[in-house]
Amino acid sequence: MTAEVMAANDTHWDPALSKLIASLKEAESLSNDQEIDFLQTLLESKELNALVNVHSKVAKVGRDDRLAPILSTSGMIMCEVLEQLSQQCHLNEDCREAFHLLQKPHLQSLLYAHDAIAQKDFYPHLPDLPIEMDEDEETIKIVQLVKSNEPLGATIKTDEESGKIIIARIMHGGAADRSGLIHVGDEVIEVNGINVEGKTPGDVLSILQNSEGTITFKLVPSDGRGAQRESKVRVRAHFDYNPEVDPYIPCKEAGLAFQRGDILHIVSQDDSYWWQARRESERTARAGLIPSRALQERRILHERTQRDVADGESKKNDDFDRELIATYEEVAKLYPRPGIYRPVVLIGAPGVGRNELRRRLIARDPEKYRSPVPYTTRPMRTGEVAGREYIFVSREKMDADIEAGKFIEHGEYKGHLYGTSAESVKSIVNAGCVCLLSPHYQAIKALRTVQLKPFLVHIKPPEFDELKKTRTEARAKSTFDESNARGFTDEEFTDMVKSSVRIDFLYGHFFDDEILNADLVTAFEKLVNIVQRVENEPLWAPSSWVQ
Repeated sequence: MTAEVMAANDTHWDPALSKLIASLKEAESLSNDQEIDFLQTLLESKELNALVNVHSKVAKVGRDDRLAPILSTSGMIMCEVLEQLSQQCHLNEDCREAFHLLQKPHLQSLLYAHDAIAQKDFYPHLPDLPIEMDEDEETIKIVQLVKSNEPLGATIKTDEESGKIIIARIMHGGAADRSGLIHVGDEVIEVNGINVEGKTPGDVLSILQNSEGTITFKLVPSDGRGAQRESKVRVRAHFDYNPEVDPYIPCKEAGLAFQRGDILHIVSQDDSYWWQARRESERTARAGLIPSRALQERRILHERTQRDVADGESKKNDDFDRELIATYEEVAKLYPRPGIYRPVVLIGAPGVGRNELRRRLIARDPEKYRSPVPYTTRPMRTGEVAGREYIFVSREKMDADIEAGKFIEHGEYKGHLYGTSAESVKSIVNAGCVCLLSPHYQAIKALRTVQLKPFLVHIKPPEFDELKKTRTEARAKSTFDESNARGFTDEEFTDMVKSSVRIDFLYGHFFDDEILNADLVTAFEKLVNIVQRVENEPLWAPSSWVQ
């Protein structure tokens, strides 16, 4: 039987082998070389043929394995694509269509479900091969890292039971993490040939600081090490933090400084006291240590207790202490929805000018920007028109509506009730307009809901001297005396500044942006820019609003 016939009849014969055998057959007719006979025998052997078939199948699995995910972060990539598309929607119809398609809840759910599966390992794992070794003998690994200006990215501690020096944490993105060779729980035996037995973490740190070039670690591997997986949690910080002045941080060099309002990517919450995080704007940077939510809450409670003791508990019932403890708030990108605009809420001290900014914005485009007409129980005054300045109702009617939850905010002033109905805000939003609100600051919590998804702006006054100067030059009239048109008094300016500080202390962590209203023209320009961002850009918001 010739090689060609064999190749045609044997379905398991490899095509490449068949071609080689045919070539050798042609060469055999021209020469009786024994080497050609040997090669032909080898190529026709069942053993070689079986090996080639196995190799082909393995290679095919590697190429065509459809169960292996190409990536496991399609949800994150979708968010990045949405952010890019949002900037082009007004320029390109295809971008606008893709932008709307990617916001479909079914498509987003599919991508998130894909990522959840892709991040898990469903393949079977064979048990480790048994290794015959002395039970008392420890496995030692030697790790060499080149020292640079970058910190090592690992912290050490003394084990409370054994007294040994062990790796306490690995900072995500640091040199130790990138090496993949050092893990949490590894025991440090030597550093650059120096035995660390009986030494303190401070001693080991001194050895590292005095080392140059390559640093060599001799480590005993931990039993239960595993690869570190970054979490996807983003938070908005509600306080300032400087590790340089924190006496309790394990390593000041490993700390991450931030300011209130910064968006932080929490990459690890394994430690109950110290989280690892990086700023969202620095995605490739090494992670740093920040106090956990629990630790920061304990600190704030301790500070308040100390203050109460110092004040003789004279402020025990003050609303400063009754507010929720602000540390971190989990956030996510909230994308603009076509034709449905988020309400913009202007909060500020009485007299600061938030109502004037609101009126100017409405006058700029009355068809787009609208404010709901508030309700009140006070009598109508001369020159007022029902439904224009206020909707006038009886005390009994408004009390009943408040009890029924029909008002998103309400309050009492000089014996009369004032409030904004939920239905009036809803009607403005459903009409495709931007709803502008300027309520009392105590309404913030009632307004900041998943149903409204408002964008809160704090309108702040400048310092006293500049406040007095700018209002005097503009001949601004006091809003505290409706019966007498006059300028502001020094006492009213002082109260305005104090009230603004109080608002910032109580509710500052709720604000999405702020405007310093020193010059009305400049303040209005910033308000216009803010409103345009809210209409067109994906912005950070409480994660519960997005889910």
